[in-house]
Amino acid sequence: MSRWAIGIDLGGTAIKAAIVDEKSGIVRDRTIPTDTASGPSGIVAQLAGIIADLYRQASLCMDPGSCDGIGLGAPGAVNADTGTLSYPPNLPGWAVVPLRDDLQQYLQQHEKLSVPVFIDNDANAAAFGEALYGAGREFKDFLMVTLGTGVGGGIILNRKLYRGSNGTAGEVGFVIIDFEGSSAHAGITGTLESLIGKKRIVELALRMIEASPSGSSVGKFCGCDYTRLSPRHLEHAAKEGDPVSLAVWNRIGSMLGVGLANVVALMDIRKFVIGGGISAAGNLIFNPAIDQLRRSTLPSMHDGLELVPALLGNKAGIYGAAALCFG
Repeated sequence: MSRWAIGIDLGGTAIKAAIVDEKSGIVRDRTIPTDTASGPSGIVAQLAGIIADLYRQASLCMDPGSCDGIGLGAPGAVNADTGTLSYPPNLPGWAVVPLRDDLQQYLQQHEKLSVPVFIDNDANAAAFGEALYGAGREFKDFLMVTLGTGVGGGIILNRKLYRGSNGTAGEVGFVIIDFEGSSAHAGITGTLESLIGKKRIVELALRMIEASPSGSSVGKFCGCDYTRLSPRHLEHAAKEGDPVSLAVWNRIGSMLGVGLANVVALMDIRKFVIGGGISAAGNLIFNPAIDQLRRSTLPSMHDGLELVPALLGNKAGIYGAAALCFG
């Protein structure tokens, strides 16, 4: 009988969960809004409810004895050994929470479920998902980079997650690109995330549009209401040849390439799996990123350099969380 687990991706907007068969993948999934106002105890109750519901559904067609547990990917600093989640950025009011133990205890007391719970950072979970089920299957070592509201990362070394001594390895968004610059994130100046996070892309585009003598055609994609401007509008305009939008993506890709060059120099990782909503821009980011990556590394570091798009989309975290249970 095939092993299975329940994988959960906890986000500030939604909780995504699924029954995952080790061999065949997602069997059934569910998404519910995250009740951030309820605090840690309320969200633990939410998590337990969706877990219990999926577990009952799975038990109708799968062997409960083959369930390896519950895997949870969460935002913020996660200590996988102690099961604690510290200061998640999109869960207001949280400090240091023993999330694994709280959830396991709630499941036992309120849902009568005695199953092991495994927890890790959400970007780590996404990297692990891509390693086992997605674009990283052929790579022994790689860095997963997620481009979205922020910039996250997860490191796979020798086909295993590398978490670091305190669980914060892979935070590529905090690589410093411009320490004397004006952009900052979480009080740190010049980080990659402060330069190419979603809001920063829009801010850069607005500055470049204002400075352009001929303007930009991107306005037609946002109804000429630049308060609505998004990276997706810039993507559409760039694909139609708008010079300003093309220049924006060239700048964003180049800064990403510099960040990845630091990873190559430090860790000799040469494979990069790029995911997240912003990565939908595809070669608009990938081409300048790989070009800059080569310019920013020694020729002896170029062999094997590769950027590939993630394959699992917004389900990478679910797959990876479940895979934490499979060992």
